[in-house]
This record gives sequence, structure tokens and C-alpha cells, in this order.
Amino acid sequence: MAQADAQAARPARSRRRYRRRLRTRIIVSFFTLGMFLSAFIAAATFYVQNRVDNQVISDTLLKNNNIFAEGWYADPDAVGVPFEKIQGRMFSVDRLDRVPPEWRDLPNGVHELESEGPGGEKRVYKLAVRKDPQYWFFLGYDIAEERESEEQLRTALILLVAALSLVSLLVGWWSASRVMSPVSELAKRLSRSGEGGLSAPLAPRFADDEVGELAKALDDYASRLTEVVQRDREFNADVSHELRTPLAVIRGAVELLLSKPELDDRTRARLLRIQRAEQQCTDLISALLLLSRNERGHGNTDVARVAEQLFDAHRGQLGSKPLTLRLEGGPGQVVVDAPESAVTVALGNLVGNAVKYTQQGEVVVRLRDNAVDVIDSGPGLSAEDAARLFERGYRGTHAEHSQGGGIGLSIVRRLCDLYGWSVRVVPGEQQGVVATLTFSRDDA
Repeated sequence: MAQADAQAARPARSRRRYRRRLRTRIIVSFFTLGMFLSAFIAAATFYVQNRVDNQVISDTLLKNNNIFAEGWYADPDAVGVPFEKIQGRMFSVDRLDRVPPEWRDLPNGVHELESEGPGGEKRVYKLAVRKDPQYWFFLGYDIAEERESEEQLRTALILLVAALSLVSLLVGWWSASRVMSPVSELAKRLSRSGEGGLSAPLAPRFADDEVGELAKALDDYASRLTEVVQRDREFNADVSHELRTPLAVIRGAVELLLSKPELDDRTRARLLRIQRAEQQCTDLISALLLLSRNERGHGNTDVARVAEQLFDAHRGQLGSKPLTLRLEGGPGQVVVDAPESAVTVALGNLVGNAVKYTQQGEVVVRLRDNAVDVIDSGPGLSAEDAARLFERGYRGTHAEHSQGGGIGLSIVRRLCDLYGWSVRVVPGEQQGVVATLTFSRDDA
């Protein structure tokens, strides 16, 4: 079931996307740049060093293996095992059974192999292979020390990346603090500023940089905003004062006319209607003045008495319309700490809409604990109406031939925001609409 709430116009906090603070983004940027840059340099260094070492060892082995083979052909008795880390061996094709199993199927070139030494230790070596038609030549180069150096280099580079990343994080933290310090100070001064505007100009307190330009722009904006607010307050006060004077004249004239006993019933009814309209205008002016000032007035308003007054005002306008107005609840059941004008405007808009759109049946105002329901037997509420009912200027699907600018429920919503009340309008169980005005616990 669709529901329209007075808070529907406010964007829900849960829908807001999470955005990191600018300070955090600066720190993360420095840290990420330092980490990836140092990791790239370390990886490139390790790759180039390993590539050069392997190439040098391979070229040396091939060259020495060729020298070993050519020397053996020249003088078989003069060639032995001349180096500590290089081991050269030659096998005749007639005695290939003496070739170690892991060497037999290797093609010509350089290969990296692993084996276990006499004591069970792991040996890593590169082996140069040359297979001639009559003899096979093998030259091995122990690279255990090179592999150990590579491991040490890898460990050193990893530590270097971690250290540079930490330095980048600290530099980012320091830079962010320096960069964001004036921005944070500007935000603090703005948050401490009064409702009527800034207590002092911001620009003189900041350097002549980007933050200073922002402070100047905020000073200019605050100045213009203060002027607008001041003009708005003066306008509201002037309008309220100027309208109250003719309304007071109307009230006095009506009361004087009603005091005459020779009035006929028709004239008296019209004068009472004028009196109710004058009271309605006075209440509306008072409520709008409170909204414009954003001030919460106080009072002890009996909601039952307000509802009876609203019913009396509408009964005189029903004519032949078959509509019953009924109040469920008694005096003193719901008392609100608010001016009678505010309660009258809020409840009056709900009752007025119910009377306007209900062609026959009844309109019931039901008093409950801390709330009041306005129930009608009208045409009901569409899903679109329920979603947009409290938008300023929106008129429902059943308002084609009715008067009004679509601001009544918008005023109700603003009064609810001011006093901490809530209002909702939902379709009835079988037909019509149920509007509920709930007062704050402190009021009732």
C-alpha cells in the first residue's frame, strides 16, 4: 500500500553515496603512488639483474664448453677439470651409459638443473651441452651462490618497497594535513557562524590562495544571503502587520452587525461566514509568520475544540451536499503545546480536503492518543497521489474542477517539520482516505 509521508521530500541518508574525505584521498593517492612506483622499480631491477646474470652465465658456459671441446680434440690428455665452480665432462658415443640420466636427453645449449649432492644438499647448476657425432661434451656451472644472491636481492627489494610505501604514507599524511588545514579551519568557522550570517568576514583570516578565494566567495554569498533573509523577514513582518489591521476592522464590523437583533437569518448566516473566513485568515497569517521566522510558538490547544470549529465553518458551506461531519472524541483528550493557529491550519487543510473531495457519506475526525485521524468516504487515493501529495503545487487526480493551488498540504508538511509532528495520508480500508496527524510526545 502506497504511503505519503511528510518526510518524503527529504533525501534519505541511506541513499547517499559514501564519499571519502579529501584528506583521506590525498593520503591514499600518495601511498598508492609510492607503493606502485617503488614496486615497479624493484620488479624492474630484479628482472634486469636476473636477465643479465643468466645471459652472462649462459654465454660463458657456451664459450667455455666450446673451448673445452676444441681443446680436447687438439690434446685429449691436456684437458681436465680446471675450475672450482665449473665442471667439464666428456663422453664417447660408445659409452653413453656413463652419462647421468638427467643429461642424456638434453639438446645442445644451456639448461638449468637441480640435483642432490653427496650429503643430500640441493644443488642448482647450469649445464652447457654440445653433442658431436663421436663425443658429447658437458660443462656445468654451480649457480647456488647466484640463487642465494637473488633471494637476498628479492628480500631487500621487498623491504625497500615496504619502506618507501611507509614513507609515502607519512608524506601523504603530512601533505594532507598541510593542504587541508585551512579548509578545515574554514569549515569550522562556517559551522560556528550564526543563523543570521557570518559574525566576521572570513577572507582576512586566510592567505591569498585558493582557500582565500573561496573565503571571499563565501563572504560575498553570506552577505547577499543575509540581505535576502533580512528583506524576507521584514516583508513577512510588514505583510502580517498590514493584513492584521484590515482583518481587525472586518472582525469589529462583523461583531457590531451581529449584535443587532433585527438581522434576518440569511444575513446573520452570511455574517457568520465572513467571521469564520476572517478567523481563518488570521490563523493562516500567524502560522505562515511562524514558518517564515522558523519559530515554534507555544500554547495549550484543545484539538477537539479546533475540530468542532472547523466543522462549524464547513457545515455552512455544504448546502445540499449529503455529507455528515462527525467528531469521535471529547474535549481535553488531545492537548497540544502549540498556538491554536498552527493546529487549526494543519488540521484544517486535512479536514478541508476531505470535505472538498467527498461528495456524499461522512467525514470523521477521530481523536487518538497523541494523534488525530481524518477519515472520509471519498474517491480514494491513487499511487501517484500518495507519492507526490505533499509536493508544493501538486494537485491530485481528483482536483480537476476544484479551486486551490496545491500548497495546503505543503504548508502542513512545513508545520510538521517545525514542530516535530508527522503526517501521512493513506487509502482507506474499503474506500476514501485516512489522513493521520501525529503530534510529538512533548506536545500531547
